[in-house]
Amino acid sequence: MRIVVALGGNALARRGEPMTAEHLRANVRGACQALAGLAREHEVVITHGNGPQVGLLALQNLAYQDVAAYPLDILGAETQGMIGYVIQQELSNALVGEREVAAVVTTTEVDESDPAFERPTKLIGPQYSAQDAAEAAAEYRWTIARDGGAFRRVVPSPSPLRIMQAPLVSRLLDAGTLVVCVGGGGVPVRTDSKGRQIGMQAVVDKDLASAALAADLGADMLIMLTDGDFVSENWGTPEQRDILTASPEGLARLAFAEGSMQPKVDAAVRVAAAGGRALIGPLERLDDLLARRVGTEIRAEVAGGVEYVGA
Repeated sequence: MRIVVALGGNALARRGEPMTAEHLRANVRGACQALAGLAREHEVVITHGNGPQVGLLALQNLAYQDVAAYPLDILGAETQGMIGYVIQQELSNALVGEREVAAVVTTTEVDESDPAFERPTKLIGPQYSAQDAAEAAAEYRWTIARDGGAFRRVVPSPSPLRIMQAPLVSRLLDAGTLVVCVGGGGVPVRTDSKGRQIGMQAVVDKDLASAALAADLGADMLIMLTDGDFVSENWGTPEQRDILTASPEGLARLAFAEGSMQPKVDAAVRVAAAGGRALIGPLERLDDLLARRVGTEIRAEVAGGVEYVGA
């Protein structure tokens, strides 16, 4: 099968863990060891988030004040190179050289009139206390939003229209190469009247970009790996219900957290509505997810629209 696998932030940086190169490599190594079996048997494309890393680069960028800070599109490209290099190396090591692995710096076309540019929602960078968040917002003119019990910077997250390098990725897959791409959703670009690509100051959601890539590649399946066992309705409340299987129409009727689970649900709905399958579940239980012992599957023709765990 042709499968797009989207690695969530937990595969790269654990909550509360210092964002060191050593931790990044250790986390990626564990993810790649879990993915090795799948990568041996199928045409696999790995995408990944970059929220913590692009936020860290932005902070490091501000520390050097002799030149203007680099814009978000360039920082996004930097994280693609940094994270892509580590995934490429660790996946190749996990496969003991059995498959060729290539990391591709990817751009994602967006619409400059997308309303997301007026309403930032994408969480990036480290968590802050309320006081530190207020100080950072005042000093850097950032927009800040709550993230659980803490606060983080938010930036615009426009919808992806297409992955510009999808034809190249398809050719690499046809040649038997495993591909790492669409890091952080790909660098957002717009195309001007002369056909030139111009970087935009935003971060595209990696799950929505992964769904766009899956459509461009004609992929059979999109797997979104996260740290939760299921997609849950009314998550974190006494009325929480874990979802085992859902149709795109059934899942689209439910509401989820805008900055975290909703993009995954939207991506899954897009893939399933086009005739594919989507799985959302935990990285550390990938075998169980594929065997349908854990996680949520989104596909066409589910009786009642939604099937809950234990129902």
